[in-house]
Amino acid sequence: MAAPLDKSAEDARTAANMEAEVGVGHIAEVYAQAFLSAAEKAGQTAAGVAEFDALMTDLLDAHPRFQAILASAIISHEETSAILNRVLGGRVSPLLMNFLQVVSRHGRLDCLRAIHLQTHVLYDILQNRVRVQLITAEPLAPELEAKLRIALRAKLGGEPIMETVVDPNLIGGAVLKLGDTVYDGSIANQLNTLRQEMMDWSAHEIQSRRDRFVNPTRN
Repeated sequence: MAAPLDKSAEDARTAANMEAEVGVGHIAEVYAQAFLSAAEKAGQTAAGVAEFDALMTDLLDAHPRFQAILASAIISHEETSAILNRVLGGRVSPLLMNFLQVVSRHGRLDCLRAIHLQTHVLYDILQNRVRVQLITAEPLAPELEAKLRIALRAKLGGEPIMETVVDPNLIGGAVLKLGDTVYDGSIANQLNTLRQEMMDWSAHEIQSRRDRFVNPTRN
């Protein structure tokens, strides 16, 4: 009897985690949109995004303990605000400082990385850019990559931001990922498809012969 209960508890935890991720994603999108809107009004969209990048890389990535302090639920906004002013005052633009203070006041600095990620997603849309991941068995020749960029630019109607990944497990060909959509043109995938078609054909042929054996008068 314990196993079904354990499975139910595991399913409940999984569902709770998924809801939390969806919640964080929505929160991040709202704040990212607010940041980009403020930056656009100030005429600092590109500079604001670059400064946000620098904050994440130069400060939070380099000093994880500082990020933990900002994300702590037991530190009040007043304390966090004072920390932000002491550490970043005069080092970041008023745009970014005001944004961080607003996020802190709403107790959402724990979502700062998600907000930063979503900022780039929305900024790419503003810039008509599309992120593409290309997986190949071997490194792509520069001239072939250039031709692929041209083809993608024409197909997508935007500028492809391409990430290339080498996976030796692919038997030639390539796998192209556009968001949640996967275009698999690898030979391995073609072989698997062909193998499945042969298995389906074999199963159909066996069943057909069995039917003819059971009912010899059937055409």
